[in-house]
Amino acid sequence: MRQFIPLIILIIFLGILVSANIYLGRRFAWYFDIRKVWLLYSLFASLTLFMIGGIALFTNSEGSFANIVYSAAAITMGFLLYLVLSAAFVDVLRLVLKLKPFQYGVFTLLLAVFISGFGIWNAVHKRVREVEIPLKGLKHEMTAVQLSDIHIGHFWGVKTLRNIVDKTNALNPDVVFITGDLFDGRIRLNSKNLEPLKKINAPVYFVEGNHDGYSGASEIKKMLRDIDITVLENEVTHFSELQIIGLNHMRADDESMNMHTSSGKPSIKSALNDLNIFSEQPTILLHHSPDGIEYANKHGIDLYLAGHTHAGQLFPMNFIVPLFYKYNKGLYNWNGTQIYVSQGTGAFGPPMRVGTISEITLLKLKPE
Repeated sequence: MRQFIPLIILIIFLGILVSANIYLGRRFAWYFDIRKVWLLYSLFASLTLFMIGGIALFTNSEGSFANIVYSAAAITMGFLLYLVLSAAFVDVLRLVLKLKPFQYGVFTLLLAVFISGFGIWNAVHKRVREVEIPLKGLKHEMTAVQLSDIHIGHFWGVKTLRNIVDKTNALNPDVVFITGDLFDGRIRLNSKNLEPLKKINAPVYFVEGNHDGYSGASEIKKMLRDIDITVLENEVTHFSELQIIGLNHMRADDESMNMHTSSGKPSIKSALNDLNIFSEQPTILLHHSPDGIEYANKHGIDLYLAGHTHAGQLFPMNFIVPLFYKYNKGLYNWNGTQIYVSQGTGAFGPPMRVGTISEITLLKLKPE
């Protein structure tokens, strides 16, 4: 049955898209008294196909044309989502407020534009989230910054990374952790776009994410090593009092299904079993997605840092993603192993955040 889950999800997704197109077509035909509703069906179907095709075909493409098409398709995705939700809100509003259909239509469009514009503004502005975490065995207080899911690509480049680095340095951390998805496609995959990372005033540790894999993980890791960033690939290292474990992006175990990882590769369970871990030392695990905490706990890991979920990124996905990820955002404790899941410092797909924030996490590590 498990092998049919991706197909079932695809069928449900396509059903939602078709239903949304029919709904928008009928609503806008009524709003603006358009008799040939098939024209609206064709319009919204074309926008949907452009949205899917532009993102699917040009995510990893390079050049100005690819950038324009991808950017337009991603923004269209976010706008259509909020156009559907705005139309649904107006349907509820009609129960208490009596206006002309044309006025409802104009309000629907303006509301979708406003939410989309706010979402872009909200994604661009990075917020610092401060979290205090006690660590067993730690003798002195330390500060760490976690960056995750920056997604350098069609929307975010050197200017965005420079801003993130400036905010990071202002926090004066002892150490910086980057938990994957630094890149999002190959369009900005060059050393120039990583130049700002040289100016971080602390040691930096990096583990790959699934989008780094799609973009070219080996190239990314080489460029990071060239600027003296420590890249961890299923290995243990030490910084000050901390034992740091970094894992490639992988499934929790061989029985787990994860559409973002490949079968036949190491899992969190097997990778941790192969490492020489000292459970008495304050230990931090870096892994892109918040999976396999039970195996981290088995090896005495005190703090697990992850990202990947974006906390849903866009309303209403911020209420849906927790159904798939038990650890969706923020700090949790599982039998003594703490896990912190970042909402992400950037954004994927639509360059928007509604109901979530673009987060730079300041971790205040204190003796327990």
